[in-house]
Amino acid sequence: MLTELKNRGVQDILIACVDGLKGFPDAIATVFPEACVQLCIVHMVRHSLNFVAWKRRAEVAADIKRIYGAATVEEAEKNLGEFEAKWGNEYPTIGQSWRRNWENVIPFFDQPKEIRKVIYTTNAIESVNMSLRRAMRYRGTFQNDDALLKLLYLSLRSISKRWTRPVRNWPNALGRFAIQFENRIR
Repeated sequence: MLTELKNRGVQDILIACVDGLKGFPDAIATVFPEACVQLCIVHMVRHSLNFVAWKRRAEVAADIKRIYGAATVEEAEKNLGEFEAKWGNEYPTIGQSWRRNWENVIPFFDQPKEIRKVIYTTNAIESVNMSLRRAMRYRGTFQNDDALLKLLYLSLRSISKRWTRPVRNWPNALGRFAIQFENRIR
């Protein structure tokens, strides 16, 4: 898929926010070696909260937010250590998960806050995928590939009409992208 993107004219990827699919960061680095690959923070938080009882979720989520809300990698590591000290006996899997994925979490802290606000999640992409799956769910089979492509095209047109709200803080983020990646943005 990435090679196909490159063949179709995508010359560079600045930042790739991935959802934890095994091998995907390595594949991105192979095709786009300058790309910064980071793990979706929202996926990390959701995965972490899967281990927490409903009545404790707000409290645990607030402590997790201290990790990804930190200004620097050092502060985030300190907050992760504090989290493990507080919750490690009750929820050891959470700290282990963050440590295991730390290499793909820390690129997030290299970014200024304007960029962090637009790259911390892959939810927009997941929303499109969910809408496309819903459109195909009740169709059963398709006569040919063109029939499927037409359905997907019409579904995307319909989905795009709901995109009335621009990405929050996009002008600020775009300005920071232009500064941070000045030699790579055209």
